[in-house]
Order: sequence, then structure tokens, then C-alpha cells
Amino acid sequence: MRNDERTQDHFPDDRPCFFLSYARTPQWGPDSGDPDHWVRVLFDDLCSRIMALTDLPAGSPVGFMDRETPSGEGWPEKLSENLATCRVFVPLFSPRYFSSEMCGREWYAFHERMLNARTTGTATAPAVVPVLWTRVDMRELPDSVRHIHVEGALWGRRYLSTGIYGLIKLSRLRDEYDETVFGLAERIVQAAREAPLPPGRPREYETTPSAFRPRGTDPRHIRLTVAAPTEDSVPEHRDARPYGDDAPDWNPYPTESTRALSAHAGELIRSLDHQVTVAAFDDENPAGERQPGILLVDQWALSDEECRSRLRTFDAHARPWVSVIVPRSRADLQNHGQDGRRLAEELEQVLPTLLERARRGGTAIAVDGVPTLKSFTRVLPEVVAYATRQFLKNAEVRLPPGPHVPRPRLADPYPPSDPDAADSPGGEA
Repeated sequence: MRNDERTQDHFPDDRPCFFLSYARTPQWGPDSGDPDHWVRVLFDDLCSRIMALTDLPAGSPVGFMDRETPSGEGWPEKLSENLATCRVFVPLFSPRYFSSEMCGREWYAFHERMLNARTTGTATAPAVVPVLWTRVDMRELPDSVRHIHVEGALWGRRYLSTGIYGLIKLSRLRDEYDETVFGLAERIVQAAREAPLPPGRPREYETTPSAFRPRGTDPRHIRLTVAAPTEDSVPEHRDARPYGDDAPDWNPYPTESTRALSAHAGELIRSLDHQVTVAAFDDENPAGERQPGILLVDQWALSDEECRSRLRTFDAHARPWVSVIVPRSRADLQNHGQDGRRLAEELEQVLPTLLERARRGGTAIAVDGVPTLKSFTRVLPEVVAYATRQFLKNAEVRLPPGPHVPRPRLADPYPPSDPDAADSPGGEA
């Protein structure tokens, strides 16, 4: 590294450089020792290399690794704080990792931080440096992590075939292990420097969804529909800045976000390991779609009589697995003026079924006017979970058509044309 580059490896505060996310390995016997001993060795080696590559003072929190919480027991406040403040997320990929509820929640919490930073324009580069702990079939990665590049080619085929665990266990591969760990440390420092991710708000374990769906379950396809005016159809007295060429371009939180809400919501849904389709409400009537659906409604869309009528019809025929979210920015003064209050009251009359369904289902905040982008980010996973549960509960199962199989028929074992029929038992003499 050149001297002019090394001066950049300075971090102005005491936030941890990285957070090590790993799946806890259960003990196979009472005298089996610490099953995560080698994970701890890797963590210590990474901290040592990063100290050598930066000007961090002695005693600085180079990295964080939870050494105390067993899998399935939530996470302590210290883990939550470090997850919300670390600069880089370092997940140890293994088959066990992607079946771990805790790892899935850690991944989602950090990805939410990256997404919020991208939406607000404070950071754009990904701050995730994945590490192969054991060999992983990349074709079987959850959809929610496929966008993260695994830089295995930089450290050789043996790393790809055995992972860090295979290198660290064999003394004859010590040089390869040291070279790989040094390369990973360089990559972590580079990511921390190029992706200055701001701190986020600590999340509670119970309210954080997992980014990995349970094994054996198929991904759900969520239809995200936006009912909002466009620049051309917005009422004359309405501020046109939140709107674009199409309804999905609507950005109800312009003071917090630099991009459309549908783009932010689509990434959140994909981070929950679902697929998503985004469409304008005017494109087609999604009330009868055979997939979970979420309708984002701008109350100012009710200013258009035709849209108001179509929304009323949509509400009357909406399936149980269709939910609604009503963003209503507290920073938008028009939302709280006379016209805004009138439209909010009118929305209650236009969408009575969907609004009451949300309030009964425990997601009242989603329809009572979501005031900020942070609130929207928190409530969307709850609405997705509710819609998918309702789909599984109420949707009719339709088996795909199979090949035509002729109906079995009983036949005479000795047809008249059989020359041996006369010699058979019961045949003519």
C-alpha cells in the first residue's frame, strides 16, 4: 500500500471496524470442547491484521464477535448496538449460516442500515465482506444475498473448495491461511474506507425479521402496487415535487429520501427473500391476483374521480392476502391542511375493508398514516408477513396439470383371439 493511501486508513471515532456474523455450532458431546474455537481464532487474526493496516490506537474496538449468546436465545443489547454502529458486516458463509434464524436477523438488520443510507444518499457502496467458512454451493444461496459478490478467486481454488475452516485446520496450509486472512483484512479496511456507513438505530431481536426463509419453503412473489398521481395528473394546488412520470416514481418522503418509495420498498421485500413485482394501480386491477399483494396509497390520488372509483371497487373485491399501506409524511404540510384532512377522511370511506383488515391484523400504523421513512421501513416487513400468512391460510391450492393417464379397465385374461384359450382352465374341450 502506498503512503498516500495509508493516510486514508484513519477512522475518526471508536466504532468497531467490522461485525463478525457466524452460525453457532452445537456441541456433539459433553467433552467436545468449544465448537467455535476456530471462529475465534479467525476473529483474533483479522483484528491483528487490521490493526497493522490502520492507525487505530491501542484498545480500539477493531471488531465485534458475540461470544456469549447461544443460538435461538435472542441477542443482548451489546450485540444490537455493535450491529447498528459497525462499519463493515463480515458473514461467515456455511450451510448452517443460512439455516440460522439469528444470522438471518443479523443480516437483515445490517442490510436495512445499508438500504437506509442508500435511500438518503449518505452511502452507496456495499459494506459487506462475505467469507467462506466452509464450501457453499453458490447456486443455493438465498435470493436475499445473491447480490453480494464473493471474492473467492482472489485467494485461490483451495479457499473456494474448503473455505477458511479447511485452511485453518491443516498446518501444512498455514501459509495459504495467512495470505487469505491478510487479503480479507485488506478488503475489510477498503470497504470501511469506501463505504462510510453512518450508524443506525439498534434493533430488538423480536422485531427484526430474518433475511433467510426456512428450508423447504418456496419464495413468495409479492405484488407491490402504487396508487398515486403523476406530475401530469397531480391537482393544481398540490405540490408536484413528490411525483414523477409514473405512479411508482412517487416519493412521499423527499426530505428523507432521494428516490422513489417503490424502489426502497422493493429492496426491502427482496431482502426478506421474496420476489417482487412493482406496478402502477392504473396498469391493471390487482384485486384478484393469486399472490400476496401490497397497495401503497397516496391520499391525493383520491382527487381524481376515476381513481377514487377504481379504488372503491378494488376494496370491495380485494382478496384476504392483499394489504395496504398509507404513507403520510409529517413533513408535508399539505397533508395536514384542510384538503389533506378531508382526503384522509375520504380514504376511510373508499377503502373500508382494507383499512379495517389492517387494524384487526395488528398493522394499524400502516394505514393510519406512516409519518416517516424510518417508520415505513419498520412496518413494511410486518405487512409482508401478514399478507403472506393470509395467502397461505386462504388461497386455494391448485395443483399443476399432469400428463393424461388412461383410466384402468378390467380385461378378459383369455380373449377369444388367443389360440391357447381352449386349453386354459374353463375353456371349451
